[in-house]
Amino acid sequence: MKKTKLYVLVLASAAALAAGCRNKDVEALNNLEKDRFLVRTEKAQTRSLEDYILLTGSIKALDEATLYPRTSGKLLKNLLHEGDPVKKDQPVALLERDEVGVVYEPAPVPSTLTGVVGRTYLDTGANVTPQTPVALVVNQSKVRVALDVPEKYTGQVFLGQRATIKVDAFPDRTFSGKVYKISPVVDPSSRNAAIEVLVDNADGRLKSGMFAEARLIVASRGNALSVPTAALVSEDGKDYVFEPMADGLARKVPVRVGIRTDNYSQVSGIKEGQEIVSFGLYGLQDGSKIKVQN
Repeated sequence: MKKTKLYVLVLASAAALAAGCRNKDVEALNNLEKDRFLVRTEKAQTRSLEDYILLTGSIKALDEATLYPRTSGKLLKNLLHEGDPVKKDQPVALLERDEVGVVYEPAPVPSTLTGVVGRTYLDTGANVTPQTPVALVVNQSKVRVALDVPEKYTGQVFLGQRATIKVDAFPDRTFSGKVYKISPVVDPSSRNAAIEVLVDNADGRLKSGMFAEARLIVASRGNALSVPTAALVSEDGKDYVFEPMADGLARKVPVRVGIRTDNYSQVSGIKEGQEIVSFGLYGLQDGSKIKVQN
């Protein structure tokens, strides 16, 4: 019973606090002159900005090989299993040829590359032919991220371009890679061009078949003077910010915009540390009366 009363008391206190905050906002609005805007401000600061294209795709091993037997017969034994390392030409399985009246040595199924066994497809005793897949071998020391780039962005993609990769299995980690393959054609049905990003995978965290989110960096600035993108106002093809003045009026200041991201945009035409209006811009004009709310 005491816990219930305490819980109710906490809820009541939280509700009262929230109501108090709302009441302060309402009171501030009610106390404003009818032609005065209630705004918030923020200082222009230098930040590291990156403009990027956001794409999704799938991860593939750097090299993959499906292994097939050279003859028909029955699977005698899987010599290696999923996750086992394998070298080129090393046997991964043995076959027993089933020609009547003839005895053969077991026929090996050799790996065609160095890597690890990704899958074995058959159990002992299974019938096989030269068209039957026996195992999959992958080299995942590096992985490829296969992506489709919409036609309108193809002019911003180039070999060696930096990219960051995220996967659902490791939501708090990013992996760095570079574009290393670009298709010279655009698919006429999807209007996309296929590209691949190469990523180091020495620790083996990235697996072939994983879904991936990729950000292709198209521009970056390490020390860019910037303001919130929401603080920018565009009129007649030109960009502006509003500066709060000591006399309680807003002054419209023209700026030139460089890198523009969802949160911040690079600007020139103002100084670092200069206060600009970041909230309450709707209807604001040059010379409008404002009240800055902390």
